Amino acid sequence: MSEIAFYHLQNLGLSEALPKLAAKILQAGMRAVIKFGEQATLTAVDKALWTYDANSFLPHDKTGCDYPEAQGLFLTTGDENPNDARVLLLVNGVGPGEIGGFERVLYMFDGNDPDITAKARTDWKNFTDSESKLTYWQQKDEGGWEQKA
Repeated sequence: MSEIAFYHLQNLGLSEALPKLAAKILQAGMRAVIKFGEQATLTAVDKALWTYDANSFLPHDKTGCDYPEAQGLFLTTGDENPNDARVLLLVNGVGPGEIGGFERVLYMFDGNDPDITAKARTDWKNFTDSESKLTYWQQKDEGGWEQKA
């Protein structure tokens, strides 16, 4: 049974918020697969992971790299898990595929996009019908997170 945490973006954009969450995953000694619905968003986040903090490094790469198994963070639009990650981070309502092999699923979505928000609501309902433990985190004005459910 996976733990599923929904992260509702309202103030900071994906390219600012996702690297902070990714850093926490790595600090906890875990690896993650980050799954995107489209290549353009993957490319933007890839760039943000390289540049978000000049004083830190987030080891990551994407589909097609030479050593996917060595990556702390693996970016993809597919369902692979080559780095043996225990965390799956889903971006903007992308279909989860098989989540059974992951301990945690983080579902980050842009609350300023009505279509993505509607998809997140549908996915929340679908996940509540499973045996997974769900939590809902809403972004605060200063960019941190507050648990709402």
